[in-house]
Parts: sequence; structure tokens; C-alpha cells
Amino acid sequence: MSRNFRILVLNQISQAGLKCLPQETYTVGKEIAEPDAILVRSADMHKMDIPASVQAIGRAGAGTNNIPVKAMSARGVPVFNAPGANANAVKELVIAGMLMGARNLASALNFVGALNPGDPEMERKVEDGKKHFAGFELAGHTLGVIGLGKIGCLVADAAIKLGMHVMGYDPEITVDAAWSLPSQVKKANSVAEILRSSNFVSLHVPLIDATRELIDAASIEQMKHGAVLLNFSREGVVSEDAVLAALEAQKLKYYVCDFPSAKVNGHPSVIALPHLGASTREAEDNCAAMVADQVREYLEHGNVQNAVNFPNVTMPRESNFRIAIANANVPNMVGQISTAMAKANLNIHNMMNKSRGDMAYTLVDVDSAVQKPVIDSIAGIEGVLAVRYLPAA
Repeated sequence: MSRNFRILVLNQISQAGLKCLPQETYTVGKEIAEPDAILVRSADMHKMDIPASVQAIGRAGAGTNNIPVKAMSARGVPVFNAPGANANAVKELVIAGMLMGARNLASALNFVGALNPGDPEMERKVEDGKKHFAGFELAGHTLGVIGLGKIGCLVADAAIKLGMHVMGYDPEITVDAAWSLPSQVKKANSVAEILRSSNFVSLHVPLIDATRELIDAASIEQMKHGAVLLNFSREGVVSEDAVLAALEAQKLKYYVCDFPSAKVNGHPSVIALPHLGASTREAEDNCAAMVADQVREYLEHGNVQNAVNFPNVTMPRESNFRIAIANANVPNMVGQISTAMAKANLNIHNMMNKSRGDMAYTLVDVDSAVQKPVIDSIAGIEGVLAVRYLPAA
């Protein structure tokens, strides 16, 4: 039984992603009623009346602050993102930020931009002025990377190739990240160790309660005199008041970030970029394709990969008849689900159940077709948030 899936697009999504949704089975547009899923980039969905038909949301990027994740979890709706798809673009911008700080490029560009090209003294003024912008080379200096996800690992690798010494800290580093981390990276045991040892500190952590104002006045006090702080993570990870005070005291040489604000804009030692981290054609294509593939895999087969509110659950199909169940992570849920199937004389061919925090997710392949009363029975179990029947096309 094949069906047509309806996808609502809230922003301009790269064609590289939309091409992952076959036209024969997907209707995609900005004016879609009762969509099965929503694809979004930066649109704020917090005040949006999200239709009850929505079974998944895909964010073509890493952050999901613009999506009401908690409310979607209560409805049993996974929110997918694209971690690492824009990693190379961010990495290159971080390296550019370090070069701007080391070589005083922002102030040098401002100096040249203010020169009058018609001034016969221009060449002399250039020669006289350049001494104010002398900097230093990256090679031989130490970069401290806080957060060793995909971006942090790529930044570390690029810095090593530029001749830098690199230290890294991440108390929750994944196995995949550990494998991809260059062996030359020295493992730090704390944020404080990174701050004390580094000429450059680059932040690559999510904005959660534990990381809000991770870099504050006390943190900056531990940093080397004249260090450069780079924040291509999230604005709230850094206390802007503490940074400005440190810049005024010349404790910090530069603050380089991707988050302009009324507080830091205009300061001569702040290099603020206009959210350029993922603003490359390649990153937009990668993010869109990755999240479109994930949403399609979920809609058609129930598999979950890279949802910020669901566990990763991927099970190869061994039957034409599959049920996908999102439920609260409480005792005896699998038992109740199995009992409901047994009462309907359904033989379970394969089952996978995983949990993540308060959320659990179960995929069940059975040997025969499932009738609607069975789905209704499972949906009626206390704690079940969403049930989908996914017969093979």
C-alpha cells in the first residue's frame, strides 16, 4: 500500500534536499494543508499552530531553538536536525576568525577602507600605518577547543595542519568523535586547563543550562593575557559583560563571534560576523539532504536517526507489516504493547525498543496485516504518545 506524503516547507530549502523526496510519493510546498511533516530552517515555530497531522519536523541545520521541541515530544513527534552537515563551513570560518585575530585583519581593513584613493600621500600613509597592525603567526601557538563534536574535531585537525598545538576538552565525547580526533590533540581534564594553556580558545558546545555563560568573568580571569576568544557556538555560552570588561582591561586581545548584538557591536576589539557559520552553498545542500533523508526514512519505515528528542532506532525491515510506537519511558510499556498484539493473534517477527530520557520508541515487525482496532488498542495504553502503522509499499 503506497501513499502520498505531504511536506510543508517553512523556509527556502535547498533543492539538493528536496530532490531526496521523490515526486511520485511526496507533495512538497509552502502552502500544504494537513502536512505529514515540516521542513524548516530559521522560521520561529513557537507561536505556530502546528497541525495535528504532523508526524515529524526536520530542521535543516543543527540548532533547534526555533522549534517547540518539548511540545512535540508530548505529541510523540520527533524533531530531526543535521548535526555535522555544516561542520566544514563552520571550521573554515573559525580558522578565518583565528587569522583575523592573529593578524589584526579587521582593524587593518578598516584603516585601508578609510583612506582616500585620490590622496597623493596614500602610499606613504599605508607604509606608515601598517606597523600598527603587525600580528603573529598561528604556527607554534596553542588552540584550546571546548567541545569535540564534528566541528570541534575538524577545527582541531585544521589547526594542527597549520602548525598549532591543540588541546581539547569534552566530558561527553562520543565514540565516533574520539575516533576522528587527531592523535596530536592533547586531552585536557577541565575547561580551566584549556583556559590556562591556550592563546586561542574556540567554543563548540550546545546552549543548555550547563553551558549558559560557560565563559564568565571568573573563566576569563584564568585565560592567558592577550588571548583570543572565539565563539561560533551560541551567543549565550559567553557572558558579553565579562568579555567587554576583559577587552577594556586588555586581558583579551579579541572576541570573535558569529552573533552581533547591541552590546558588543562597535567595540574595536570585537569581530562580529552576521551568522555566517553555515552560510555556504555546500553546507545548505548538505543540511537539507541529510534532514530530508531522515524525515523520509521515518515517515516510510519508522527509523529514527539524529532526532534531538528521540533515541536513535534503526531496524531493517524483515516484514511488510511494521508498527512504530512513541511512548513515555515508564515500566511495562513493551509488555503491554506485546500483549495487545498477542490478543490480536499477531506474531512478532522482530522488535527494537530504546529510550532517551523520558522518551521511549519501539519498532515492531509482525508477520501479518494489522487491523485498525489493534492500532487503536495500542494507542489507548496509558503513556503511549503516538502509534503509526507502516505497511510496506
